Amino acid sequence: MPISSNHPDRLTPLVAFGTNPGALLANTYIPKGFRPGGPLVVVLHGSTQSAEGYDGGSGWSALADEYGIALLFPEQRISNNFKGAFNWFRRGDSGRGYGEPLSIRHMIDDVVTEHAIDPFRVFITGLSSGGAMTSVMLATYPEVFAGGAIIAGLPYRTANTLMQALYRMKGYSGPSDRQLTALVRDASDNRGPWPTISVWHGARDRTVDMCNADSIVRQWQQIHQVEGPPDSIEHHDGYTRQVWTNAQGRVLIDEILIKGMDHGTPIGAGGKKGLGREGAYMLEVGISSTRIIADAWGLTK
Repeated sequence: MPISSNHPDRLTPLVAFGTNPGALLANTYIPKGFRPGGPLVVVLHGSTQSAEGYDGGSGWSALADEYGIALLFPEQRISNNFKGAFNWFRRGDSGRGYGEPLSIRHMIDDVVTEHAIDPFRVFITGLSSGGAMTSVMLATYPEVFAGGAIIAGLPYRTANTLMQALYRMKGYSGPSDRQLTALVRDASDNRGPWPTISVWHGARDRTVDMCNADSIVRQWQQIHQVEGPPDSIEHHDGYTRQVWTNAQGRVLIDEILIKGMDHGTPIGAGGKKGLGREGAYMLEVGISSTRIIADAWGLTK
């Protein structure tokens, strides 16, 4: 069920945006302190969630108030998917130029133009089906995004049917590493630069097997030319981070595994820098993925 809200709706509906072939809803949050030339983060909710509920749980709009970040929240209709999930596995909703990806692209165009967003600072993140759709957007429109953060998601186009999607979620079979890379290369005409990739996953996720996180990393390693083991492994309180960098030391891919966490978005609501609130699939583990992701993207400087 959607996360309940203890405060009035913060998001503003985006009524008209392109042809909307995926028949999605859209919401925005533009903080009072937003200035032209600022960044945009696209935030995709998970199954059984709403845009408003996911914002309240993750704390993105609260962070936007702190640092002047524009937010776009695409939202699924129950009429499109009975669980309110983005249709990341359907052929008609996983390619460039049609379906739900094109609807999200149209939303981004509208917000970037209306609010004078810096086109080189557009980012995207999502949980579960929203994480899988984040993979879709990064593969099909890589030129649009500076970076993406995939939370408890799946690699791009590893399933074409609902049954196949359920198998992939449980970690059964799937494309080879070479096929994973080819799927991204064939998704657009882009030959670089490519968005940075951040992969987040609970080490005890019982809904989307953790092997999917490793598959996402492998899908993008050859794209970013950082094949092989990570350049560094960081052990933090509650999570481990593996990092792949280029010759200049810039992080191109990282993978964050949360110790003991099940399926959901890691949040840290306590303390002065706390964000969000605990709820369904919004898991209080003392780690604010929202703040850490925004820090990595340079949005909090």
